[in-house]
Amino acid sequence: MYTLLIVDDEPNVLIGMKALIDWESYGVMRIETATNCSDALVRAVDTHPQIALIDVCIGKEFGQDLVKRIRDSGVDCACIMMSGHREFGYAIEALRCGAWDYLLKPVQADKLREAVEHIIREKLHGTVRQAPKDDTPDPIISRKASEMPTLINKLLAMVRAEYRQNISLKSIADRLRMNSTYLGQLFIKETGLKFSEYVMLYRLNMAQEMILYTDEKIAVIAEEVGYSNLNYFYTHFRSYFNMTPSEMRLRREELGFKRQ
Repeated sequence: MYTLLIVDDEPNVLIGMKALIDWESYGVMRIETATNCSDALVRAVDTHPQIALIDVCIGKEFGQDLVKRIRDSGVDCACIMMSGHREFGYAIEALRCGAWDYLLKPVQADKLREAVEHIIREKLHGTVRQAPKDDTPDPIISRKASEMPTLINKLLAMVRAEYRQNISLKSIADRLRMNSTYLGQLFIKETGLKFSEYVMLYRLNMAQEMILYTDEKIAVIAEEVGYSNLNYFYTHFRSYFNMTPSEMRLRREELGFKRQ
C-alpha cells in the first residue's frame, strides 16, 4: 500500500488533485497534503510517501528545491512536478533535480494516470491490475460519464479545468468551432441545466469543499472559485445551501468534516 504527498500553495488544487483520479485503485491508501515546503518536508519525513505531486512554485519557494531536500532527508520518493508554466526550461530543471515526470496545469486525469502507472511499474516494482476508469457520478448532475455523450463530457471537463476563469458557453463554442445555441440546447437536454447554471453550481461546490476543509478567508475562496463579486457569491451560496459560508464553516464539526 502506498502513501501520496501533494504539495501546492492553493488549497483548491489540493482538493482537486485528491479527487482527480481513483487513488485507491492504485493502492494509495493514505494522502498527505501541505501548502508550504517546511510542512511538506516534515510530512515526508514522518510518513515516507512513495509518490509526491509537487508544484514548481510554492509561495516564494521552488518545488525543485523541495525535491532535493526530500531526497537529502533519506526519503526515497518518486516526485511528479506540476506547473502552469509551459516553458521547456521548467521541465528540464524539474527532471534534472530528480523528478520522475512533469505535468502541466490544469493536470489532466489521463496524464496523471500515465505518470502514476509508470512510477508503480518502474520504481516501486508493483503492478497495475488494470487501467482504472473513473466513472463516478458528476457532483452536480449525478450522472456518470459513460451515460452521457462525448461532447457533454468534454464540456464538463472544460468546466472542471477552467471554472476559476471567466468561462462561458459562447467562448467554448468559439474554441470548438460550434454553434453556441446548439451546444446550449444539447447541454440542457442532457443535464437538465443551463450551462451557466452548471458553472455556478460547480463553483459553489468547490467553494463548499474549501470552506469545510480549510481556514482560508471567505473572500479569498470566492475569488479562487471564479467570483469577482463577493456579494454575488454570498447571494448564490445562501440560495443554494440555505446557509451563509460563515454558518457552514461554524457547523463543519457538526456536519462531520475536519480541517486538512
